[in-house]
Amino acid sequence: MLSLAAIHDARDRIADVVRVTPMQYSYAFSERTGAAVHLKLENFQRTGAFKLRGALNRITTLSDAQQAAGVVTASAGNHAQGVALAATRAGVDATIVMPEHAPISKVQATRRYGGRVVLDGVDYEEAQARAHEIEREEGRTYVHAFNDEMVMAGQGTIGLEILDQQPDVETVIVPIGGGGLISGIATAIKSQQPDVRIIGVQAEGASSVIDSLAAGEIRARDSVDTVADGIATRSVGEHPFEIIQERVDEVVTVSDEEIALALTLLLERSKTLVEGAGAVALSALLEDRFEYDEEEVIVPALCGGNIDMNVLTTVILRGMIQLGRYLKIRTVLPDQPGALEGLIEIIADKGANIYEIHHERASREIGMSDTSVELELETHGPEHAADLLATLRDAGYTVDVQK
Repeated sequence: MLSLAAIHDARDRIADVVRVTPMQYSYAFSERTGAAVHLKLENFQRTGAFKLRGALNRITTLSDAQQAAGVVTASAGNHAQGVALAATRAGVDATIVMPEHAPISKVQATRRYGGRVVLDGVDYEEAQARAHEIEREEGRTYVHAFNDEMVMAGQGTIGLEILDQQPDVETVIVPIGGGGLISGIATAIKSQQPDVRIIGVQAEGASSVIDSLAAGEIRARDSVDTVADGIATRSVGEHPFEIIQERVDEVVTVSDEEIALALTLLLERSKTLVEGAGAVALSALLEDRFEYDEEEVIVPALCGGNIDMNVLTTVILRGMIQLGRYLKIRTVLPDQPGALEGLIEIIADKGANIYEIHHERASREIGMSDTSVELELETHGPEHAADLLATLRDAGYTVDVQK
């Protein structure tokens, strides 16, 4: 099983390339939760995520013959970039298989770091199957994203940094996909401060660990569906699962809507951009998924910031909806002059801002002399949105809130 000594060795091995990422006290999230929240900003790592640590530790410990033959891996994006950069630094040829619908930004970044990208499969597991085919066909060494002790040791260097930067930490919150990150962090921290709690977090749409823990053996999902593509794996790894069973105190889940809210709040309150997987740790804290004391020193690990711009637009919109700052409504008006003006006057008087207005006259759901009107509105929060809806309905409008 992974040891503290292996993590210390990894830190020495990768120190010249990997950044020691910042720890930042968050006044905003401390006030919001009542805890003393310190954000571990691993989204500031080279390649934008923690994966470089494990990939570099694995590749630099390969034999000369293995390095000469090249490496291959599968990844949804962050491990791909880590392997590509680590391999380029070591002069090793790298082939990375990514799912066909991997974020474009991550595919392009992997190529820029020097990796040869092969797009194959609908998710990580199918991409991994193709990568193993390449491993056999070309004699390359497979660099696993999480089920490898050298990779786990590299990720564990984050745990060493957390204790160095925040020695009074009481709880550390860590995302879980395949389990390599939390295995390394839990080993680094529990080996030195066993009373520190380690809380694991998965997205609801990729939550294999809770079922696995309940069954006492690994249980895989048939499919995954989450905005947090960096942790979208059907199953936890065998080696990480053993460590999770022994060294992780609790595992919880958060929904995509809750992830979107945390991501949006990080942008607005901390001016920090993360991807979906990078927001899950904070999301679990904001949503009270576990118990904690007032002023408890809590460190959420923000594990990555590589979010596709198209996805970011959608996630921010979802976050604004969760904050009550975006409202989409539909009503039916008489198709005659002045009807829309009356509606807009009420919205303006209530202080809401109109983003867009859409008319639909051809719908079979409305009368021949009516028009369906859909409005996208900016509101100040849940109370303001509720007040606006109540005012419109009191004025005789039938208003449906659109999801």
